[in-house]
Amino acid sequence: MSSARSIRRAGDRAVLVELDGNDAVQRLVAGLEVRRDEALEEIVPGHETVLLVWREGTPPIEAIEQLISSADLTTEASAQPVEIELCVRYDGPDLAAAAEGCGFSPEELVTRHLACRYRVGFIGFSPGFAYLLGGDPALQPPRLTEPRTRVPAGALAIAGPYSAVYPRSSPGGWNLIGSCDEPIFDTAKEPPALLAAGNFVRLVAK
Repeated sequence: MSSARSIRRAGDRAVLVELDGNDAVQRLVAGLEVRRDEALEEIVPGHETVLLVWREGTPPIEAIEQLISSADLTTEASAQPVEIELCVRYDGPDLAAAAEGCGFSPEELVTRHLACRYRVGFIGFSPGFAYLLGGDPALQPPRLTEPRTRVPAGALAIAGPYSAVYPRSSPGGWNLIGSCDEPIFDTAKEPPALLAAGNFVRLVAK
């Protein structure tokens, strides 16, 4: 049975479903994927939301509520979850400051950051930018007060409850604690994004 907090229309062809946490988001996405048909065009997860997009206008709210409530939120997706290892170096310019802000030495921050098994909660900000959840709750430094105009591709960063590897050069306000050489987004590949919502990620120090 769905635990949706609300269902709100979003334009002419979509609704935004609000849920209690990213675990519920992942379960709903898995439940709806197996029920997707030609009418339901996109299922887009967020941190605590799922955007449902239809090809030709949204069904009545009652029909959407029935679709959501029939999705099983009590189990994970039946398919074996994908786990990806990323080799990283902890050589970022904000490592010491982020560690100090969390009350740890840089070495302790690295140890704690490597010990976690992350999950891609959702993709956003830029193509292939994966928000990694599941980090140590003691490692939640705030965003920088003044964002950088350019963050290099491959930068390993943390801010609040999230970790991420920047897939391409872009502005950014996260704490840069390391780097990763593996391409996170490559238009020559199919799919171009290495990480997808629901994937698990392990970080391995080089």
